[in-house]
Amino acid sequence: MPLRLVLLIYNLLLPFVLLILLPASVLKMRRRGGYGSKFWQRFGFFRGPEKQRLADGAGRCLWIHAVSVGEVNVARKLIDQLLRLRPDQPIVLSVTTSTGYAVAVEKAPPSLTVIYSPVDLPPVVKSVLCRIRPVQFILVEAEVWPNLVHSARSCGVPVRLVNARLSPRSERRYRRFRKLASPVFGMLDAVMVQELEDVARWTGIGVPPDRIRVTGSVKYDQSGTGQASPACMEEFREILKTCWSGVLPRVVLAASTHAGEEQALGEIWQRLKGEFPSVKFLIAPRHAERRAEVRAGLEAAGLTVALRSLPLPPGDAPPDVLVVDSTGELRHWQALSQVVIIGKSFLANGGQNPAEAIAAGVPVLTGPHMENFTPLMHLLADAGGIRQVASLEQVAEALRDMLHNPDRAAAMAARGKAALDRHAGAAARTASLLLDFQ
Repeated sequence: MPLRLVLLIYNLLLPFVLLILLPASVLKMRRRGGYGSKFWQRFGFFRGPEKQRLADGAGRCLWIHAVSVGEVNVARKLIDQLLRLRPDQPIVLSVTTSTGYAVAVEKAPPSLTVIYSPVDLPPVVKSVLCRIRPVQFILVEAEVWPNLVHSARSCGVPVRLVNARLSPRSERRYRRFRKLASPVFGMLDAVMVQELEDVARWTGIGVPPDRIRVTGSVKYDQSGTGQASPACMEEFREILKTCWSGVLPRVVLAASTHAGEEQALGEIWQRLKGEFPSVKFLIAPRHAERRAEVRAGLEAAGLTVALRSLPLPPGDAPPDVLVVDSTGELRHWQALSQVVIIGKSFLANGGQNPAEAIAAGVPVLTGPHMENFTPLMHLLADAGGIRQVASLEQVAEALRDMLHNPDRAAAMAARGKAALDRHAGAAARTASLLLDFQ
């Protein structure tokens, strides 16, 4: 199908889709804190410092587009490597969610300007492109917006997809609608995939083979991220001591959990806590703003709860669970743990990224639903470097085994870390390729 016809169909349907999604988007925006005064950036209107910074970098900047926290973390790794190779390179990073924006602006280097991504309507994306005038437009993982990509190509701006990710579900959907998808993906000038087996997936949905490069996974590349901050680690140890009567406990952490998982895992811990009195339970929900819901679920499981965001009142009894309702701290809490349980892998599809915990040498336990990380799970499972259970019913026995046999669990973690090291340097390789293209 000709690209022009695909874009016509897309633009006829897009306004209706946006109207249907608007109520849920507004609700989510309010729950996560909203866009504040920067809301109108989504429609191409800028003011104050961002407007001046975009003007200063116009005609020579790289524009990187990410969506939420996961993609932003990939983008920040890539940006660090780009600036290492070219320190004076101006970069614009556009994000979609308010949580992603908060992560993006934290400790942003001086040459990085963070904005909210434009809505994918032709007049809006053309306006933003004319303001930024990038020398490259770089998409992270899987966000290929037809109007944005087409407008960039029409302006002579090459479009490249980095750390390209295509889940089995997405691949099936795109193959089913290949006549519509192929012209869109065919606009990409380069696609940098994570694994060799990804090449066939991307060619199967319309990317010419000569435009695909295998770089490894930037997300799984831990070589440029550094170690957990000693100061933060000490601060978090003190928090644990404060919660549990001055004694630093061993910790089991349920990381990036989703709705329903907190109560289910809390019920499991309620059965196990008496068997492991020196081990304490932490839960870090994927979205910190769910803290009230998470707390209610844990209390319904019969557990007493403390929140990371609220100091524990003096004289209060030690809690059964500490809820880490904060953003940007997960790396440090994982590094302090004896076992990390990966959320979104029990009661939802997709899973969350286990790479950071594996890289820290911590034993990892997941549920059955890790579909978004299939290549990584195969890599770790083949190495015997991760433990995956088929259901919540099996968590108690797996956790019991890992806590009773810490040496065996540590050996598993070491095997996983060695397997992960094959992606070391992916961010540097990707950055070098992008700059070589210029």
